[in-house]
Amino acid sequence: MRNLLVYADDSPATAARLESALAIGRRHRSHISLLVSSPFQQFIASDPFGGMYLAREALAKSQLAASELVERLSDQMRGEDVPWDISVGDGERLGTLAIAATLADLVIVSLGAIGGKRTGTPQMMAGDLAMMVPAPILALPEKASMFDLDAPVMIAWNGSLEAANALRQAVPLLGDASSVVLVTVGADEGRIDAEDALRYLSRHEIHAILRREERGGVTVEEALERTARDLGAGLIVMGAFGHSRLRETFFGGVTRYFLDAAHTPLLLAH
Repeated sequence: MRNLLVYADDSPATAARLESALAIGRRHRSHISLLVSSPFQQFIASDPFGGMYLAREALAKSQLAASELVERLSDQMRGEDVPWDISVGDGERLGTLAIAATLADLVIVSLGAIGGKRTGTPQMMAGDLAMMVPAPILALPEKASMFDLDAPVMIAWNGSLEAANALRQAVPLLGDASSVVLVTVGADEGRIDAEDALRYLSRHEIHAILRREERGGVTVEEALERTARDLGAGLIVMGAFGHSRLRETFFGGVTRYFLDAAHTPLLLAH
């Protein structure tokens, strides 16, 4: 976790992202890269006759706001004890983040909430990034405080390649956890046995325990959420979109449920 990429905007949730990055950065001697997005394309409009024009006044306001945000963040980071840099991307937000994440070890974003229910861009950005980039995504609930590296960690395990990839990429963040619990719900459907996952972790000196849960008349995602509460988990590690993305979009699934409803930070990888 030597290279951390943090999405920065003017929302209150940026504070938790930044404090989480600083906590990880101090523990792992990381470099923190802050990315402010100010997409140029959103200020290009078209008229009914096929013409296109640039909304110059709106663009100027956006660029000024981005510049002021960069200055505020720079003032804050100058007082911190970790190396850092900050950049502004003028491309489409998701694409800019995906390019910047190519050489990152961890990407930190937030889940969002509108009127108490998460909808739209913020949480889907976390899911989209997990599908697009090789780095794991740390997605913080909008109202969460900073990520606690010492809290218990729950690994949602279903034997899939996605779950195995998430587990492997989470290893640097598991060493300081007060406990690591590998949780299965119902029948293990995947190709990789939970005992093999425990052996893999033990070779990294992470001595996780296995907890098998029955669904008990609830969905898999509800059983996982219940178990995370019981454990007091400060992080849920899970593979993203083990089923097809289209299927989860229309019919729901574990990933979609947690993107919409998680109250605990998620570490996502596809």
